[in-house]
Amino acid sequence: MNAGLFDYQSIDPDGAYAWISVHHLVQALIIVVIIVVIKAFMPLRFGFSWGDKEIGKRYVIKFTLIFGIGSLATHILMILTNSFEHFTYPLTATNIIGHLSFQFFLSGPSEELIFRAFAITMLAVMIRGKAFKGKISAANIIAAAIFGLAHVNLYFSPFFVSYHPFQIILSIILGIFYGDCYEKTKSMYFPMIMHSISNVIMVSFSIILPLIVAA
Repeated sequence: MNAGLFDYQSIDPDGAYAWISVHHLVQALIIVVIIVVIKAFMPLRFGFSWGDKEIGKRYVIKFTLIFGIGSLATHILMILTNSFEHFTYPLTATNIIGHLSFQFFLSGPSEELIFRAFAITMLAVMIRGKAFKGKISAANIIAAAIFGLAHVNLYFSPFFVSYHPFQIILSIILGIFYGDCYEKTKSMYFPMIMHSISNVIMVSFSIILPLIVAA
């Protein structure tokens, strides 16, 4: 089952949200099946509970405030330095709603299933060490590095590699925070919320700020 097997032109002619939504839905279903199979043979916990809710709530609130302020400052700086990258599709109401819906409902849940619930849990079975004076697990760091590399785009016809250094570095840093929350709360739900919120904030600022400047 592949997201590329479908024709999305009738519902998403600009390619703003349909393909990537199906892609994330499919990869989430695949990883859930893999987790279910693994759990049948190994007594591992993949964070399918709310865990420590108090730590999770505090983590989400602090993260949202800090990330929101940092994201606002970053976007303003990009606009002032003319380094802002505009969307590749027209900002119609349908495209905006579709893309924001993807970011809120699918991006966090799908990617956190893979890079935190699955990756950290499995890596922790083999790697028990910690870094940064015992504050961050090696499993978390490795999973975050893989998460960063997942933002490198590979094309095969013709073959070339496309990536944005800032996006990769930011993804690794955010991945460490998501992973830290996952390990402290024993829940994948709080990292999912953090991930979706951060993506929605970034996309929202990318839409709103240029319109304010152009007004």
